[in-house]
Formats: sequence, structure tokens, C-alpha cells
Amino acid sequence: MISSVKKFGNSAGVIIPKPLLSEVGVEAGDSVEMHVEGDRIVIERVVKSIRQGWAEDAKRIAAEGDDHLVWPEFTNEEDGKLKW
Repeated sequence: MISSVKKFGNSAGVIIPKPLLSEVGVEAGDSVEMHVEGDRIVIERVVKSIRQGWAEDAKRIAAEGDDHLVWPEFTNEEDGKLKW
């Protein structure tokens, strides 16, 4: 497939057709990593950890004091009588 490099302000870009993006699992708006291999520009999708950023978010929420239970504990009145 042949495309052309187009000017975007002080930069340049190439339109990547949706079928090519789909083949590598990328959608518009996703992050990609670019690097040069010899005389080629290689574009790869960024694979993030599923829980990436959770630790930082938990710390921020706790620091803001917004880490209280949203729902009360689910218990029954008889639970105190249970023997394990």
C-alpha cells in the first residue's frame, strides 16, 4: 500500500488506514511507540499492564480522604454468634 507524507504544522504525518490499524490491534487515539530500524520507521502498539496506574490512583484517593466505603458492610445480625 502506498501513501504519502503530509504536512501538519511544523511536523509531518502519514494517514494509516483502519484495516492496517486493526491488524495490529490499534485504534485512533491509542498510544504507539515509534523507532527507526535501518531505513524504516517502525510503529508498534503500546501494551500496558491491565492495572497500570492503580497504585498511584489509590495513593491519591487516600490522600484526598476519599477512600471510605461507599456501601455499608454486608452483615447479618446473627453473624456475631457464628463459631469457626
